[in-house]
Amino acid sequence: MSSTPKPVPGGTMAPPHGDAWLRSPVGLGRAVAVLLGVVVVVGLFAIWAGLKVYDVTGTIVDGEVGGAVQRDAVHADSVMGAVGVVQVASLVATVVVYLVWFHRVRINAEVFDPFGHEMGRAWTSWGWFVPVVNLWFPRRIMLNTWDASRPAGTRTSHGLVNAWWVMWTITLFVGRAGFESYRTAETATELYVAAGDVLFADVTGVVAAVLAILVVLRLTRMQNEKALRGPVPPGEPVPAAVRDHR
Repeated sequence: MSSTPKPVPGGTMAPPHGDAWLRSPVGLGRAVAVLLGVVVVVGLFAIWAGLKVYDVTGTIVDGEVGGAVQRDAVHADSVMGAVGVVQVASLVATVVVYLVWFHRVRINAEVFDPFGHEMGRAWTSWGWFVPVVNLWFPRRIMLNTWDASRPAGTRTSHGLVNAWWVMWTITLFVGRAGFESYRTAETATELYVAAGDVLFADVTGVVAAVLAILVVLRLTRMQNEKALRGPVPPGEPVPAAVRDHR
């Protein structure tokens, strides 16, 4: 999980996670925010499609089985399927860029605080995919990175990160269960219940994506400002050369 610091000649401690180098996260952060914005837009379309399926299946459950209702059901299902494909595509693109950004801000955070990280760098990627540990490793890495990136001598609340993580985990569990139920539904009642679960997952997914945008922009800004400020102590004026590059 984490490396133990080792002494080096001269009595100092070697960085536990290896050499770290500072690079601007601004471009990656903006790219992630834009892609997450696309996820939000697609998610809103998914909610609309889910409402159509939920409404028409509810009508069937109530006993209305005319030709018009059947056509509406087929159309709603096809729309939901198409939106689902777009959802997956937008999510995959976002995940790729997000992981690059996440790795970058983690290394930057090691420059700010080499000894404040519990997990190794590899977990910035693997932590999202390994079962069970993916329920807390990414949040822990984010919190360590967040704390290392905050302005010196200040305390920054974890409320935003925690809110994002709660909504993400809810979406993860409800989404998996809902989509599996929707895929295997055989009766109108089963489809109606599954559509409701998928709809709920889409709503929480949109909220999670919005919170993720706020987390990404906030952390990116904190790192950028800390890097630009450099070693200037709190309360001291920022040099003009630094201000000009903000």
